[in-house]
Amino acid sequence: MSRKETHDPALVAEIAAHYREILRLIGEDPAREGLVKTPERAAKALLDATCGYHADVKSMSQKAIFEHEGSGMVMVRGIEIYSLCEHHILPFFGTVTIAYIPDGKIIGLSKLGRIADAFARRLQVQERLTRQLCDFLTEAIPNKGVIVSCAARHLCMQMRGVEKQLSETRTLEYSGEFASRPELRMEFLNLASKG
Repeated sequence: MSRKETHDPALVAEIAAHYREILRLIGEDPAREGLVKTPERAAKALLDATCGYHADVKSMSQKAIFEHEGSGMVMVRGIEIYSLCEHHILPFFGTVTIAYIPDGKIIGLSKLGRIADAFARRLQVQERLTRQLCDFLTEAIPNKGVIVSCAARHLCMQMRGVEKQLSETRTLEYSGEFASRPELRMEFLNLASKG
């Protein structure tokens, strides 16, 4: 999945026509100098922000599975994510921390970031995003447990509605030994919060 890919010109033109009409409906002149190219730019930005719909996460996850004899937790903290709230189509952004206990195999670390992007770059809610990552990784890699935490700020809460600029949402999902062993969850939470 690459956000740098070339977009289908016909699709860009079709989406841009809708943006042009939206500009007109809110009282703008889509023909004025500053807005002439805005519909096309907005169309490409929307396609970039939703490129996760076209990602083959199953194939992506299987390209970097390696033998591993260890049994300790593997964690990647601070994976940046950007998504669009499905209720308002406004951005939310933050970080995901993923950990798992290998069961004979490990996944290449960069794949965890790519998988997080694939699920985030869709119309989403943070709660589902966290669950999807946990469920997918639980199935995709041999493991004894997976845990995923997400901390994000939502512009739908900050710039409209309740307008709470300092609010942050945190979500947590887990499987396997993380579900049956509270001390393992605490170890994860302690490691995830260290600076």
